[in-house]
Amino acid sequence: MQDQQHARLMRLATRAALAVALTLVLAKAIAWWLSGSVSLLAGLTDSLLDSAASLINLVAVHFALRPADEDHRYGHGKAEALAGLAQALFIGISAIVIALQGLERLRSPQALDAEGAGIAVMLLSLALTVALLSLQRKVVRETGSTAIHADSLHYRSDILLNSSILVALLLTHFGWQQMDALFALGIALYIFWSAISIVRGAVAVLMDEELPSETSQHMQQVASAVPGVLGVHDLRTRISGTRWFVQLHLELPGQMSLSEAHAHCEAVEQAIHQHYPRAEVLVHADPQEVVRH
Repeated sequence: MQDQQHARLMRLATRAALAVALTLVLAKAIAWWLSGSVSLLAGLTDSLLDSAASLINLVAVHFALRPADEDHRYGHGKAEALAGLAQALFIGISAIVIALQGLERLRSPQALDAEGAGIAVMLLSLALTVALLSLQRKVVRETGSTAIHADSLHYRSDILLNSSILVALLLTHFGWQQMDALFALGIALYIFWSAISIVRGAVAVLMDEELPSETSQHMQQVASAVPGVLGVHDLRTRISGTRWFVQLHLELPGQMSLSEAHAHCEAVEQAIHQHYPRAEVLVHADPQEVVRH
């Protein structure tokens, strides 16, 4: 039931992101055509790449939610990390394009037209982006999705992007013509840094980086607290999509029967899963005498 709820939320978030991106592409294209603002052109470029990234995200999440099969016994969750890398590529390209446009406008400043239309579009962009981020924050909190988290970082940068464009248009309206290009350059630097952050998170998942040490230590404490468990060692963790995979060894009395050892292993699995519902736990039992030897 929880997996179905997570899947529903993730699909809703990806569809909402694509719908917002396409809406903003149309609105910004009209405003840029009317005003000629390089900041708005930067915003339009970013929204075009947002649309492509969100489409990739939608496909990747659909694939990642497929259940495990004979060829993918740990599921398809790493498709989310691959989507994160694709998003980072799109974001990096948009940063370079925006920077080049800003430099060109610095060399050849131009007066803007129809700033009012541009300002109205940026207010619309801010409202839609804030609403989308609220949804994405809820989905990430409940599912831990790598792809949705990368998308939220992406759209979080759009808040700064759209706010900066709004400020640039207002300043340009009052005669500060070069502010349009300068803000575009600043936006490009921030977007590029966001791309680097997304790459780091995606690579951590693809390289099977461990969960935070505090989480692993707490899992070890939870397992050790189960009655009858004499010790815990070799706890290993990794992430794949929305799932956490946890492996550990229990130290149990050597004279304990196989049935009793199995019951202890199940008790540890349930205890960890109770604290971390996304964890799939694999427990191996070792006789204490062998471990201490």
